[in-house]
Amino acid sequence: MEYRQFGKTDLMVSHVGFGAWAIGGPAMAGDIPIGWGKVDDRQSVAALKKALDRGINFFDTADVYGVGHSEELIGKTFGNRQDVIIASKVGNKVDETGLFTTDYRKEYILRACENSLKRLKRDSIDYYQLHTARMTDLENGDCIEAMEQLQKEGKIRYWGLSLNTFHPEPEADFLMEKGLGSGFQIVFNIINQRGLPVIRKAAAEGYGIIARMPLQFGLLTGKFDRNSRFEKDDHRFYRLTPDFLAQSLDRLDEIWEAVEKEYVSKTALALGYILAYREISTVIPGMKTGEQVLQNTTGIVPLPKADLDFMEQFFKEKLYKLVERMEEIG
Repeated sequence: MEYRQFGKTDLMVSHVGFGAWAIGGPAMAGDIPIGWGKVDDRQSVAALKKALDRGINFFDTADVYGVGHSEELIGKTFGNRQDVIIASKVGNKVDETGLFTTDYRKEYILRACENSLKRLKRDSIDYYQLHTARMTDLENGDCIEAMEQLQKEGKIRYWGLSLNTFHPEPEADFLMEKGLGSGFQIVFNIINQRGLPVIRKAAAEGYGIIARMPLQFGLLTGKFDRNSRFEKDDHRFYRLTPDFLAQSLDRLDEIWEAVEKEYVSKTALALGYILAYREISTVIPGMKTGEQVLQNTTGIVPLPKADLDFMEQFFKEKLYKLVERMEEIG
């Protein structure tokens, strides 16, 4: 395992981190799935422990993952261990009516942080993120005041922003121009490369970078075919529709034919692509089992420049329209 400095902070994070959305379980917001389907908590705890054994020290969660359950499992497994770096998020929630909403009011963030600390069983959260806050939220200033206050009080060590999936530029530019926060979490993978300019600019400004959705909901693992289907309590049920799945796999076949022969697995190739960009501090594939931990930490070799150039050109020519379709689906 390689360890990289997270921006200008003193956090040294494993270059592969643990994405803890999936272990939250099959949460729903009304009739909309906001989880990854059924999970076994015993397997989840075993996966967390296996990840630490494999050298992973960075665990990324959010209070909305499983409506607190992901944080609870991490707290149960690690507690206040100082050799574990915990990142969590605030701002997305399921309200009292059971519907998904957002809340970036100062009073809410302060209260939510206290609740996260209890679930995580920690004295402080190493890296706390505004969960896809938008320009109106940042310009209001309430959420920024909350994060600065929490940092001064020692309840969080550093803070940043988990950026919008498809248009990360405005919010990233806002924080960079004002010198606020310490990092960004951004969608970046072989399919969706829209965030690359932001990644390069932010890293040059000293921000740590977390690459999320590295396997694009599993599309880049090679385990799906055109007949794959998902349960209704899995968010991929409406995101990876049969038509979109077939369209995606057709495009990806061209990539695998071009470069897969050089790598031990499609997963390793997908992660090696991201980690070839030294601007990125850590990549956080989702993991639910010990087997997935092994798959996500084995045989990862950063891609050579020739393969990076091929991927970037392929995105411009053949994948950009696919990302536009993803944006339409939501």
